[in-house]
Amino acid sequence: MKLLVTGGAGFIGSAVVRLAVARGHDVVNLDALTYAACLDNVAPVADSNHYTFEHADIRDRAALDRIFAEHKPDAVMHLAAESHVDRSIDGPGDFIETNISGTFNMLEAARKYWVENGRPDGFRFHHISTDEVFGSLPADPEVQFTEDTPYDPRSPYSASKASSDHLVRAWHETYGLPVVLTNCSNNYGPYHFPEKLVPVIILNALAGKPLPIYGDGSNIRDWLYVEDHADALLLVVQNGVLGRCYNIGGENERTNLELVTTLCGILDDLRPKANGTYADQITYVADRPGHDARYAIDPTRIREELGWRPSVTVEEGLRKTVQWYLDNESWWRALQTREGVGKRLGVKA
Repeated sequence: MKLLVTGGAGFIGSAVVRLAVARGHDVVNLDALTYAACLDNVAPVADSNHYTFEHADIRDRAALDRIFAEHKPDAVMHLAAESHVDRSIDGPGDFIETNISGTFNMLEAARKYWVENGRPDGFRFHHISTDEVFGSLPADPEVQFTEDTPYDPRSPYSASKASSDHLVRAWHETYGLPVVLTNCSNNYGPYHFPEKLVPVIILNALAGKPLPIYGDGSNIRDWLYVEDHADALLLVVQNGVLGRCYNIGGENERTNLELVTTLCGILDDLRPKANGTYADQITYVADRPGHDARYAIDPTRIREELGWRPSVTVEEGLRKTVQWYLDNESWWRALQTREGVGKRLGVKA
C-alpha cells in the first residue's frame, strides 16, 4: 500500500511513518516543517526505498494537486495539524488556517484525485483527530467518550479539530469520498516535541527546574503510547469500515499529578539525584483557561471490530519514554532553542 502521510515529521506522524515503512508500505511524507516538526524524527527510515519526503504545506492547494498526481497514493493518513492547546489560546489564527482550511484543501485535492482516477474502491482518506473535540467528562469512571458522544470543544485547538472532523464527514456524505476517522486520547512517547507535559517534566527534572502542575493537578487524561497509536492507525486505514469513526485510547487514566509523580519515580530509579527526589521540584502554577477536567476513551468499537488493544500500561510506556530521552539528548537539545519552547504559553485569555 502506498500511503500519503501529512505531518509525517511531527510526533504522531513520524511514528506512523516509521512503522509503515518497517512493515513494507511505501510512504510519502508531506510536511511543511513548522516549529514542531523535525526530520530527525524519520531519520531511521529516511534512506529506505519505501520512503519519500515532500516539503509542502496543506494550505497550498496547487502543491497538493501535484503531489497526488505524481505519487498516486492508495490512501491518505491526514495528521498535519497545529496541536498545542496553550499555543491555540495565544494565537488561534494558525489553528483555523491549518486545521480547518488545510483539511478542506486536503479533502478537495483527494476528491479530485479519486474522481479523476475512476473512484477506485480501495482508496481511503483517514482523518486523525483528538478526543478533545468531545469536551470534558465528569469524574465518574463509568462515563467515557464513545463515538456517539456529542461534540463540545472548549479551546481554539479542539474547536478547529471538531470543525475538521465535520468537514470530513460532510465530504463522505455529500461527495461519497471514502473516509475513516479516528479520535485518540493523549499521546506520549519517543520524539515528543518538548512543549507537552511528559517531555516538559522529563527535561525540566533533568535540568533541575520546577515541574509545573496546572491548578491542583486533578485533571485526568487517558494516556496512549504513541507507537501503540501508530499501530492502531495503520489497522484502521486498512480495515476500518468506510464512514466510520474509531476512538483509540490507552486504557490508562491518570491525573496529571499522578502522571508527574510516576515520572519522578522513574527518573529517581534511572538517573537518581545526588540529594532528594525529583518530586521535590513539583510546583503548582495557575491553571490553563478553560482546562477540561477529564478525558477518557471507551475503546470498545476498535477492540471488538478490529481486534486492537494497547500493548503497554502507562507505567511501562513512561519508563520506555524516559529511557529514550536519556539516550537521545542530542535530539532534544537541538529543539530547545525553537520559538516558545520552555516558556509558559496560553495565559492571555
